Amino acid sequence: MSDGQAPKQPSRRGFLAGGGALALAGWLGGASGVARAAAVHAKAVKPPVPKDQEPFYGPHQGGILTPQQQNSYFAAFDLADTAKRADVIALLKAWTDAAGRLARGLPARALTGQADKAPLDSGEAAGLATARLTLTFGFGPSLFSKDGVDRYGLAARRPEALVDLPKFNGDQLVPEKSGGDLSIQACADDPQVAFHAVRQLAALADGVANVRWVQTGFASGAPGGGTPRNLMGFKDGTNNPSPKDPALMSQFVWVGDEGGWMKGGSYLVARRIRIALEHWDKTELGFQQEVVGRYKDSGAALGQKQEFEPMKLDAVDKDGNPVIPDSAHSRVASPHENDGARILRRAYSYNDGANFTAERWPPWRQGIEYDAGLFFFAYQRDPRSGFIRINKKLAAMDMMNQYITHVASAIFACPPGARPGGYIGETLFAGL
Repeated sequence: MSDGQAPKQPSRRGFLAGGGALALAGWLGGASGVARAAAVHAKAVKPPVPKDQEPFYGPHQGGILTPQQQNSYFAAFDLADTAKRADVIALLKAWTDAAGRLARGLPARALTGQADKAPLDSGEAAGLATARLTLTFGFGPSLFSKDGVDRYGLAARRPEALVDLPKFNGDQLVPEKSGGDLSIQACADDPQVAFHAVRQLAALADGVANVRWVQTGFASGAPGGGTPRNLMGFKDGTNNPSPKDPALMSQFVWVGDEGGWMKGGSYLVARRIRIALEHWDKTELGFQQEVVGRYKDSGAALGQKQEFEPMKLDAVDKDGNPVIPDSAHSRVASPHENDGARILRRAYSYNDGANFTAERWPPWRQGIEYDAGLFFFAYQRDPRSGFIRINKKLAAMDMMNQYITHVASAIFACPPGARPGGYIGETLFAGL
């Protein structure tokens, strides 16, 4: 050999493979047949993707239809340090490259190993499984214009569906925990992997964008992959449209031709909903089930036995009263009560310790209570016919309102997925 090394002895597996190739050569007609067969085989066989990895590149962003991971780390950013569109594009390109690496279990940037310089990756995820990490990016209304100023020449490209959310009855929103120019949601089966990913992307944004607010979440899956339960103890997401049904996803989740550069993307509404758990935990089981409209143990609609049996909204009891109360959460939120509107819920519970609060409903308790509840995510084709239509009715009629308060809110346009060699948001900036 030219490098001076002795040739390797063939293994038993290699010998058998060689024998198979020779037999195939005879059948195909010589050495040229072997070459053709090898080429066909190489083209047909692709290296398997590890089970703990989710693809980053594709027509849609990951983290929307991906089977829900157990942990979420969400961050909203303000573009406070630049007025240049080129800087925004450069950031999105850097984020895309880093996200593609992180999704494969690599550091966000190639490490230099230079001891006299800060490491390019913080390293706390080194050696950990990729944990099905997904990274989903979004653009807030303020990216397109803020306080009447078209900062980046994008105002004319703001999608019609990217509306400012109205103030709903009962909202007590904290401005510092709402809105944002850009968003990143990291989801993974390991909380450290999710945080590590956002931490690296935030570092890449230094000098261009600052973190505005963050929220962690968790969704412990039931044994066998059943519907997770929220902190109220009820199954959460039973009535979701199935992500495995392409027709439903095209109808209710993915933006179509009407969206222009947003085609193939989806609109995200995020709401931080604090639950008065101390009040809820003192409520009798029967009334809890009437509030939700489902049985706590099985998740079945009242009057039914199985979780996924359709709700019978016309069913009445022996006294003529609706089996599922008119103001039950599941009834008020159902497509039947909202002109067929549906959204894809991908919610996570949160627990941020305890602090002082005043309850909105009797017994109007004031004091230190859990700062915990539901970090609500919903993806949809159009928020006007999706979340806004549904939540207007919920805010006015939902019996659950006596236990919950919406304290943070944001809306983002999540563009289509990136192609290899491209970047997230490329369709927005094309031609500018």
